[in-house]
Amino acid sequence: MLKRCAPVALGLLLLTGCSEVNDAVDQVNSATSKASACSRALGIVDLNPNVDPQEVQANAEEKANQLRDLANQVAEQDVKQTLGAMADGYLELEQQKLDNMNAFNQWLQRNLNNLEQLRQVCL
Repeated sequence: MLKRCAPVALGLLLLTGCSEVNDAVDQVNSATSKASACSRALGIVDLNPNVDPQEVQANAEEKANQLRDLANQVAEQDVKQTLGAMADGYLELEQQKLDNMNAFNQWLQRNLNNLEQLRQVCL
């Protein structure tokens, strides 16, 4: 009886080992996705001090859609939420009129804060 149980026990041990290896591979793939998403998000946002408010507003809907699509591809909840907040910021800008620089500066500051949040969750 013991001789018949040994192969079964060995098989269960191997399956458990495979499960742990698969979990490790999934974590590595997830980390790669997170790194990829973070670098892609930085390319989408591309905020710099000399940004033209009208140009940013003209491209806001496209950037919001790109960030939303990227958020849907990420498994990490904190990255997903940050990308969603960034997309919301672009939609907010797209929907408002930029009658004064103060409104744009407030929007820019909120999005710089979102960018810092993204940096933190991407570390």
